[in-house]
Parts: sequence; structure tokens; C-alpha cells
Amino acid sequence: MTEQHRAENKRGFLGLIANIFWDYGHARLRLFWRLACFIAIYSLFTFTVSLGLGAMPSLFKSVEGSISAILSSSFMISFSSLATLLLTALAMWIAARALDRRPFADFGFHIGQKWLAAFGFGLVLGAILMLLIFVVELALGWVTITDTLTTAEPGALFLPQLLLCLGLFVCVGFYEEMISRGYMIKNLSEGLNLSIIGSRAAIVIAWVGSSILFGLAHSANPNFTVTSMINLIIAGIFLGLGYVLTGELAIPIGLHISWNFFQGNIFGFPVSGISFGTSVLEIQQSGPVVWTGGAFGPEAGLMGLMAMLIGSLLIMLWVHDISGHVRLCPSLSEPPV
Repeated sequence: MTEQHRAENKRGFLGLIANIFWDYGHARLRLFWRLACFIAIYSLFTFTVSLGLGAMPSLFKSVEGSISAILSSSFMISFSSLATLLLTALAMWIAARALDRRPFADFGFHIGQKWLAAFGFGLVLGAILMLLIFVVELALGWVTITDTLTTAEPGALFLPQLLLCLGLFVCVGFYEEMISRGYMIKNLSEGLNLSIIGSRAAIVIAWVGSSILFGLAHSANPNFTVTSMINLIIAGIFLGLGYVLTGELAIPIGLHISWNFFQGNIFGFPVSGISFGTSVLEIQQSGPVVWTGGAFGPEAGLMGLMAMLIGSLLIMLWVHDISGHVRLCPSLSEPPV
């Protein structure tokens, strides 16, 4: 073999290896490596938040009174959520520019009048669905109101505590949807849009796959069970419905915020196994766990599943009303130009 042949074979071998990592057609890393890099960036940022918040109390050990009380209160939880939201947005912006080579808005933030209207619809829908669960359980005698305007911290003013909880759920609604729906579904849909799979199937697989990851992500929550995991996967599909039909995160974010806030801080249910203590109504729950979800909350019960089904129908009606059709958004599986 001549030196020229050896050089050509070497270039061919290196090109084959490079092709595993690099998408020459779109001048960016391939799907697996984009996801791996994004997860690494996001993990580094969230670790930084945890490290910083863990160090803060020690910085104030000698401080008496209000500051030390604030640091041990729900203020810290809300502050942590805000920091996580900001770093999530930064991680996704870096991914959009350096990894995906797309505008940040393509993750579902083409904000305008229609986006804000859909966001408002999501907020109202989440509140109505949780109100429906509460009213039905109250009528069946599965819920007893034991107190009103309660706070997690004795002696704390109710309204500031409630607003802190609202801020927490606003942040959670944004950053969980940005990751679970906006980034994951968008990238998986593109990566799986192969000739043997097709655009629609790629979106469905990405939608279900991201929902499975969403369910598993809550496995460390208190009172987590196999049943609650399955229900949370279904909840992920429910939350993702508005995204796969419109390509925008407006409905999922609004729905996520109000579902959690009304569940935990208006009606006093546990939110994915966590009881926040601050709520307009304090309740004692009874009734069949298979229906109520028990200590994990409505998301783990048949009542929650029924509400998701009703909510899904209402989302499809909304999308049909504003667009004239109900179909998977084809742009989700299209790579950036």
C-alpha cells in the first residue's frame, strides 16, 4: 500500500469517527452529544446553586433574629428556585447558541399576544381542574376543612408566605417545563426524525420519552411509589400536550404553575408528596387512596387522572379554536435552518 493510500484510509477512518460526533449537515454535535453536554452544563449550574445555598447559613451563624430566621424559612426555598430558574435559562441559552445552533425562542418562547393568551389559558385551566378535584372530594366526604390561612412557620404573616410559595411555583413551572418539554422534546424530536421513523412518530416518541424522564425525576420525593411514578409520567404527557400541539411552552408553563399552586397553597393538598404547610385551606384527607392519591396528593390518584383527561380535552378544544385544527406541530422535528 502506498503512502497516498495510507493517508486516504486514515482520513476516511478519522472522518468516520468524526461523523459519530458531528452533524456536518447542520454544523453541530449530534443528538446524544448535545444532550450529554447540556446535562453536564445544567448539572454544574445546579450543583453551584446547592453549594452556594448550603454555605449561606454558615455565613450568618452569628446573626441573631430576622436574618437567621429568613435563612431557615421558605424564603430560602423560593430563592433557591429563582436561582435555579435563572441558571436553567442561562444553560439553555448557552445550549441554543453553542450546541443547538438555534434561537432561544425556538424552545417555545415566541412571545406575543397569542403566547400570552395561551399562558393565561393554562393558568385558568390548572386552577379550574384543581378546584374540580377539591369540590368532588369535599362532596364525597373525602376532605374535611380543619383550618384556614395557615402558615408553615409559626407566627409568620400569611400573605408574605403565600406570595413566597407562589414565587416558588412560578419558578418551578418555568424551569421544569423549559427542561422537560422545551429542551428535551425539541431535541429528541429532531434527532429521531429519521426516514424509518418519520416526523410524527419522532414527536410522539420524544413526548413519551420526556414524560418518562419527568416521572423518574420525582423519584426522590416523599411518599413516592410505583403508582405515583406512573401517574407522573401521565402528568408529563398531559403537560406536554399543549407543547406538541402548538410548539410553544405557554400552555404547559401556565398549567404547571396554577396546578401546583392551587393544589398545595389554596386547597392544602400535598404536591407530589410534599406538604408546604402554607395554604388558604388546611384539610384532613380521607377516602380511598386509589382515588385521592393519599400522602402523595391528587397526582397519584384516579381523581388526578380524571382531571388530566378533562384538561387534555379542553386543551385540544382551545388549540382547535385558535388554529382551526388539532395536530402535532411539525416544526418540533425540524432542525434549525
